[in-house]
Amino acid sequence: MLQLKSKDLSKIILVGDRILIKPSKPTQKTSSGLFLPQGMHKEEELYSGYVMKVGPGYPIPAIQDMDEPWKEKKDNVQYVPLQPKEGDLAVYLQNRVYKIEFNKQEYVIVPHQALLMLVRDDDMPDL
Repeated sequence: MLQLKSKDLSKIILVGDRILIKPSKPTQKTSSGLFLPQGMHKEEELYSGYVMKVGPGYPIPAIQDMDEPWKEKKDNVQYVPLQPKEGDLAVYLQNRVYKIEFNKQEYVIVPHQALLMLVRDDDMPDL
């Protein structure tokens, strides 16, 4: 797990289609009531957590005006935005995440393809 030293979450900039999620605590018991030792959760299981930050999205190529040579050439990158918004509850596949520790809190960086479902609520919980 990567540990970062900065104190300010707003200084994190996600690249491309990545989402920063603060995971909810996974259940420590099986459905029959047995307690699971640490690390015994299946990698294929679904996990959930709250979206903290969202990357800009998928980059698309800039359209160049080749037939108008007097126009200034710009390399403005444009993005197709992602669906998640900060505060959404996200359900994701655990086997595609990257775990980091930031400010003594555990977070995961999840690619957009690993998201399966979002629950959008106007009232973001205290995280």
